[in-house]
Amino acid sequence: SSRLQAKQQQPLSCQEEAPQELQALDYVQTRKRRTAEEIKKREDGKIAKKHQYEIKSCWPPTITGGISPCIIIETPHKESVTTDFSRFKKYRFRNLFINPSPLPELNWGNSKDVWLNILTKENRYAHCKHFTSLHSSLQPHMRSILLDWLLEVCEVYALHRETFYLAQDFFDRFMLTQKNINKSMLQLIGITSLFIASKLEEIYAPKIQEFAYVTDGACSEDDIVRMELIMLKALKWELCPVTIVSWLNLYLQVDALKDVPKVLLPQYSQEKFIQIAQLLDLCILDVNSLDFQYRTLAAAALCHYTSIEIVKKASGLDWDSISECVQWMVPFVNVAKKVPVKLKNFKKVAAEDRHNIQTHTNYLDMLEEVNSAVVSTAPGQLSPVSTGGIITPPKSTEK
Repeated sequence: SSRLQAKQQQPLSCQEEAPQELQALDYVQTRKRRTAEEIKKREDGKIAKKHQYEIKSCWPPTITGGISPCIIIETPHKESVTTDFSRFKKYRFRNLFINPSPLPELNWGNSKDVWLNILTKENRYAHCKHFTSLHSSLQPHMRSILLDWLLEVCEVYALHRETFYLAQDFFDRFMLTQKNINKSMLQLIGITSLFIASKLEEIYAPKIQEFAYVTDGACSEDDIVRMELIMLKALKWELCPVTIVSWLNLYLQVDALKDVPKVLLPQYSQEKFIQIAQLLDLCILDVNSLDFQYRTLAAAALCHYTSIEIVKKASGLDWDSISECVQWMVPFVNVAKKVPVKLKNFKKVAAEDRHNIQTHTNYLDMLEEVNSAVVSTAPGQLSPVSTGGIITPPKSTEK
């Protein structure tokens, strides 16, 4: 009987264990289903996120091969596009990449980067001949008289050509930032421009007392110091333009260069340099020269004494880029060629550097002759320069 009871009880224990095994199996299957569902949700989320940023093709599926063009889908919050650019007139955009670099390969830098930096600087320092419209009491010939006087001061103190052209640039750009400057202030602004330029360029710059002295009492040392701060703030301390004479140096150097390691040493003729520089000295006295970029003025002057092939090689500018300036410069060339050019000697100036020292001649008389020639051919373009009230510095023996 005990064996029978054991046999009868054994199926009951198996029947009790079976539901527990089924429950465990159901739990494992349910967990697997949940895991699979979570993985599927994550994958669906990744696909949806990918589709959200996908660039849609705008070309029919029949086109095969190559890179498929795409369109930018307009966003719902897109701002309106500006079509009226009249308020941006003072900003000038020029494509700097259309001018290939004429510079040779350099052993101290990338010639393309150097050229691009020079062009960028040229466009940043803007100048304009219409600054006289901002000052009702000023006439164009007053600028000519002032610059001619600065040329003479530079020769007396043996200052470099670069110093004069820096001062000329500072003066012209400063006048663009001001309104209704009285003509009695021009000499102070001019001598302060030269004072700033000499401190930048000259190794042994004249003292401020000497700059005040050449004004014959019109400007004191304190006046120059005060005006210096006013000008620096107005110019926003941007004092490193690429001047006309810098462009001329570069063009002549590129044309004459044969040995790359000597790229920083002048390889051109000093006589040719001062001949073209004297033409540019005469041109810059005319306010209409500010219609052109400095690089264009230097290239046009070089073209008159060489050829368009040399200009294109040295500057990267073609005839269409300089033709207007070349034509404008014709009467200046005709007058400048009448005046003999001679290298001058200066005390304490090395022979190889004397062409870089600024010289002065009777530029106002030459400019008046230019204006007379222009008026006789095209009346109304230029007005004759008045020679009255010319400012003169002291003689070199009285410094």
